[in-house]
Amino acid sequence: MLLTVPSRSAEPAAEAADTSGEWVPLAAGPAPAANPLAGFVPYAGSYNAVPHSMEWFYLPVSAVVTGPGTYNWSALDSQLNAIAARGHQSVFRFYLDYPGRPSGVPAYLLNSGLATHTYWDHGNNGISISPNYDDPRLLEALDGFIAALGARYNGDARIGFIQMGLLGFWGEWHTYPHDGWASPENWLASAASQQRVLQAYTRAFTTTKLQVRYPDAANSSLAVGYHDDSFAVSTLPGTGWHFMDKMTQAGATGKWLTQPVGGELRPEIQHCIFDAPMLCPVVESGADNNFTDSVKATHASWLLNQHAFSPGYTGQALSNALAASQSLGYRFQATAFAVTRGAVSGQSDVSVTVRNVGVAPFYYDWPVQVAAVDAAGKTARTWSTPWKLSAVKPGMTVQWKTPISVSGLAPGYYTLMLRPVNPLANGMPLRFANATQDQTKTGWLTLGRKYLPAP
Repeated sequence: MLLTVPSRSAEPAAEAADTSGEWVPLAAGPAPAANPLAGFVPYAGSYNAVPHSMEWFYLPVSAVVTGPGTYNWSALDSQLNAIAARGHQSVFRFYLDYPGRPSGVPAYLLNSGLATHTYWDHGNNGISISPNYDDPRLLEALDGFIAALGARYNGDARIGFIQMGLLGFWGEWHTYPHDGWASPENWLASAASQQRVLQAYTRAFTTTKLQVRYPDAANSSLAVGYHDDSFAVSTLPGTGWHFMDKMTQAGATGKWLTQPVGGELRPEIQHCIFDAPMLCPVVESGADNNFTDSVKATHASWLLNQHAFSPGYTGQALSNALAASQSLGYRFQATAFAVTRGAVSGQSDVSVTVRNVGVAPFYYDWPVQVAAVDAAGKTARTWSTPWKLSAVKPGMTVQWKTPISVSGLAPGYYTLMLRPVNPLANGMPLRFANATQDQTKTGWLTLGRKYLPAP
């Protein structure tokens, strides 16, 4: 598959010569140990066992919503800042009801007489309470909270993805066994209330990518991705209710091309799946215990896997886990580049062919820069490009081309480099699977030596 930007053409035959105007091949290299917004993710904290780019956390709504239309963002900012200080981006979810933890419902709503259910399931033992999700007072509070959250954090460089949360146990959009099937009452929000929350989130977040727990007809047409929190146990199709069954039923099997898939490697198999998967416990009837095929089916970009970080893996299990983490998400590889005379005086054209050999796209269009380094090792000039990372889908080769101004640049040979820019100032660089990644400067892919301006 070949896409040429801005014009379509066959992928050029790479030539070894370093003469200006000729395509020069770029050697493939190993997969980066970790890349932004992909791979295994721990709960928020400092860990060194597995290279990673994101951290995950929960927050109760009551930590932010202090009254009708009043908010204190310090708890959220504290988490985001601590994670960003470690060079990582965040994935998080707000909840109203987390079994075993005090209620996340804002106190003013409880004091107003909001109806709640007491329960002992999931080890809760009456600690948390399940609210009436269809109460107009709660829905109005959620409308305001989501709008305020989006106004403050949409496009925030500290955030990788936001899980919608809010509804159901753990914010996972279910209240099993109080679901109308396992028991007569269904405590979950009605379809209308669920849609209200979905619409509020998609209005509030037009840049930051969202994820919801379950694919269904109500969300399949919306700009939301998904998180499979029973990954490699209830993922592959066949039972009718597994994650990929639901993706098919919702007509959402192709949404990974534009919306991210993440989730959690099922906790009960985290300790064994990379060592002796056949000996992993059968958590439930129809369980997959199949990590590799689950990645292929879902095109997952990231997975919460706390065991990888604490207590961690050793020996072959560690090697297998590292490879498994690298198998998630995108993997960019530049294959060739060229520099030619520009259409107007004072310009040269830089072209690069890039392919994605991963399982998913990169879902943000971070700026892509080209730079020229002189013989003394100094960056003589940096250019911004219009190139879009999100356009490079798995199995596709894209030819990028852009004019660069060389006016005022001393004629001579320069080493050209390329990099996507992580908007988090100290964030992990997005690296290519090329032998010349970081060769000239850390975080940059070295393209090669060319004469500028192109003759």
